[in-house]
Amino acid sequence: MITSKDILELLKYGERISLECKESRNEISKSVWETYSAFANTCGGIILLGVAENMAETDYEKRFSFTDIKNPKARLKEFWDTINSSKVSSNILLDDNVGICQIRGANVIWIEVPQADYRHKPVYINDNLLKGSYKRNHEGDYHCTEEEVKSMLRDASDSGIDGSLLYGFTMEDIDSSTLKAYRVEYEHHNPEHVWNGIDDKEFLRNLGAYAVDRATKREGLTVAGLLMFGKGLSVRERFDNIRMDYLDQTNLAEGSRWSDRLTYDGSWENNLYNFLKRILPKLVSELKRPFKLQGMVRVDDTSVHKAIREAAVNMIIHADYHSIGVLKVVKSDDGFTFSNPGSLKLPVQAIYEGGHSVARNPKIQNMFRMIGLGDNIGSGFPAILKAWGDEKWRQPDLYDDQELHQVNLKLWMVSLMPAECTDFLHDTFGMAYRHLKSEEQIILATAFLEEKVSNTRLQSVLGLHSTDIGRMLFRLADKKMLAAERRGRWTTYRINMEYEIKPEQLNMEDVSEDPVDLNKTDQLIYQFIVMNGMITTQQVVDIIDTITTKQGASVALNRLIDRGLIVKVRQGRHVVYQLK
Repeated sequence: MITSKDILELLKYGERISLECKESRNEISKSVWETYSAFANTCGGIILLGVAENMAETDYEKRFSFTDIKNPKARLKEFWDTINSSKVSSNILLDDNVGICQIRGANVIWIEVPQADYRHKPVYINDNLLKGSYKRNHEGDYHCTEEEVKSMLRDASDSGIDGSLLYGFTMEDIDSSTLKAYRVEYEHHNPEHVWNGIDDKEFLRNLGAYAVDRATKREGLTVAGLLMFGKGLSVRERFDNIRMDYLDQTNLAEGSRWSDRLTYDGSWENNLYNFLKRILPKLVSELKRPFKLQGMVRVDDTSVHKAIREAAVNMIIHADYHSIGVLKVVKSDDGFTFSNPGSLKLPVQAIYEGGHSVARNPKIQNMFRMIGLGDNIGSGFPAILKAWGDEKWRQPDLYDDQELHQVNLKLWMVSLMPAECTDFLHDTFGMAYRHLKSEEQIILATAFLEEKVSNTRLQSVLGLHSTDIGRMLFRLADKKMLAAERRGRWTTYRINMEYEIKPEQLNMEDVSEDPVDLNKTDQLIYQFIVMNGMITTQQVVDIIDTITTKQGASVALNRLIDRGLIVKVRQGRHVVYQLK
């Protein structure tokens, strides 16, 4: 249930890309249904009826105005009657997703549209699949291309997209060396399996790499079979829209773009099995392997090694091989990036939570699992998160780029708050940085380390709601610590390199004379109040390393009260401390 307070917070701090306002004074705006389709087919969002937005205005107070819906109950009935008619292909809303509230005397209808389940996509309007399907980007709602519609229709199937028969592609298109290498691995992991004794064609058929159409008696390789074991020329002949590329950008010589590269050069048969087997040793070649014995056998496979393998396999099994794109892996000094064409079938948050897995290519997934590559269903990404968390590295960044139709996973091999980052932020912002909440410090660190930051990225880093993050971004931008870069409805933030440190923000080590003869702890508290107008006991705990409880904070604050410097003030249900 959304309240008037929630809406005001959303208008001030929320993401514009997931928020749409319509005037709708006397009737439901016709464009509501385009936005409904767009939100359902992208990442969800909130529609506000009875609110006008001036996109050119940056001031929150001037940007939005409440137009007041006349007879809101009738408008609400009109909405439900329409959404349950043939106007839209699917009603994915529940009663709790829609409501009415009053804001400053004006009636507002709110509609919370979730991201549609992949089985229900595309959600379209006017009984027109191609012309009535919409998606959302930084400019607003846009008509889906024919390829986007086809991609959603392919993804709607739980059977995946890699099991279909490819007419004309036979055993002649299989690279015998690749298949032999795979079968050796298969037998090593499954030594007693009955498939070890059958011929190649029957083995591939059991594996889902070869199929027979019972109706027509035609037979041949499946999509999975050709991509996994095919000759390079045969793979390119059928899937010339897909490339495979590996770049090592570590230890670069001056003027070089990479120190090592694996791409199509005729020296290897470019199928998925060969690509993965060639890049995995390169990815983990410089990772530390601690000496550990299990019985008399050395075990040098760490959770980080496993996580990198999991990320590489995920890239392959979730790629859309019917789209144009690149399977790309980049090894850099600060980590690894895995990219694949397509989009995520599940919401990003559901993937971070784990327990969910919907592979776009389940037959390829099974082929890798049968040789020990790929984790159990739904546990792969949480295993990556745990490995990275144990190392105290930055949270992996999983990003679904709707405009490029590409999924990117960045595995940062950089600590959450490395010393050089903290030193830079201290030097740039002075004492103001020390006074920030820990979450705000992490936001600045993320903006520094990743060069820019967005509300969406911070949701995975901090695990907070977008409105809460928007509030902190607004505060940091208001303090001139972050510089906002707006692109239509999408905003990113960078460190403000032109920030000027005010005299009262200097670090205490740089202050030669204590103006009020306070100890260092009390001086930090006093300067925080000077800069921010007030302080709470919790904020004292946050900014003072030596104070760990609110009781300890109260003791320090009482010293300042006794000196006649500050006073205790009640604001509603809260108690704050201000300058006297």
